[in-house]
Amino acid sequence: MQLPTAAMVKTAPYVCKNADMAALSRRPSADDLLVLLAVGRTGRYTAAAEELGLNHTTISRRIAALEAAMGGRVLARVAGGWELTELGREALSAAEAVETAVRSLTTDAAGHRALEGVVRISATDGFSAYIAAPAAAAVQRKHPKVAVEIVAATRRATQQRSGLDIEVVVGEPKVHRAEALRLGDYCLGLYASHGFLAEHGCPAHIADLEQYPLVYFIDSMLQVDDLDLATSFAPAMRESVTSTNVFVHVEATRASAGIGLLPCFMSDRHPDLVRVLPAEVSIRLAYWLVTRAETLRRPEVAAVVGAIRDRVADQRDVLLGGADQR
Repeated sequence: MQLPTAAMVKTAPYVCKNADMAALSRRPSADDLLVLLAVGRTGRYTAAAEELGLNHTTISRRIAALEAAMGGRVLARVAGGWELTELGREALSAAEAVETAVRSLTTDAAGHRALEGVVRISATDGFSAYIAAPAAAAVQRKHPKVAVEIVAATRRATQQRSGLDIEVVVGEPKVHRAEALRLGDYCLGLYASHGFLAEHGCPAHIADLEQYPLVYFIDSMLQVDDLDLATSFAPAMRESVTSTNVFVHVEATRASAGIGLLPCFMSDRHPDLVRVLPAEVSIRLAYWLVTRAETLRRPEVAAVVGAIRDRVADQRDVLLGGADQR
């Protein structure tokens, strides 16, 4: 066996030091972890760049550096954005710990932990206006640095949720790598204006409805199965004014375009609308909230979700049309 030479002994400390530095250089950067956290939550480099005040190139470079340090891919390209890989999800807990440590240093005037950031919501038109907006306002009053963006859309829950923190949909969603929370039920009923009923008469039975025009969604563009099945209570009614927007349904019904199949919590606000066949037609549907588990762990998102759930509970009777007729 060859014994160490004097030169070898002399250089050993430098070899060890270089090895330590190499190991240190492979350690993930806290800044890179925070970038991963932003991309993982939004699903997009551009949204993460906006949130962090960086440019797209810097985001890309930070992710590349993190992947080099961890020895693998932390993000995978999917339709419309990016999704965390298994390795990326492993890094997420460390990233959340870094974020928690940083945020613990930020407090408000009363010494409480201050919430800040942007929370992005997608929800149906009526829910956006009467549930999400008041809930967002309640959060913003308590936490002025939290901004809430609401995108009104009636659609199925997306599988990737790129750029969204929260989705509210009608009917139980089938999603993966996400949490689905049932918020509560609401009711659809038939409504007509006083003027329409004075001119055309009021149907006495469900069978009479085939003689009346229906105001509802555009059949060929309706993506939500529960809403598509909602009209199966009656014989085919000829279409009148149809739209992808439920506020159009309400206003067309108020303008005597026909009998509208409308959310009770929107229609009951208008004294010029009359509930038609309330005992026979009362369609109960459910609102569901979808979010990623890692997104729900963000304090500002949890605050918005909590406010939405409180608003739904507070408006339960209104959502069901007063006393539910079923």
